[in-house]
Amino acid sequence: MNDEKYEKAKKRVKDLKHFYRDLISYVTINAVLVIINFVTSPGKLWFYWVTIFWGIAVLLHASKVFLLKGKLLGEDWEEKKIREIMEKDRKP
Repeated sequence: MNDEKYEKAKKRVKDLKHFYRDLISYVTINAVLVIINFVTSPGKLWFYWVTIFWGIAVLLHASKVFLLKGKLLGEDWEEKKIREIMEKDRKP
């Protein structure tokens, strides 16, 4: 049981680390894009397109990591589905 808890905690930390790495990349790269946009073509703003669409991806990743926590088609779902299928196979 402790090994199972440890593995779940380890996976959770890995997911969090991946999300924070993505978030740092998002903020850093978008800051650079804003600077490039204002330096090269201040009259025509284009940086926000990258920020919006990439931001949607970051929000989806955040919802997976913080709200869903792997519940949607995650390990718990897999285990539940396996048990369900095994139960159906047992019935004559």
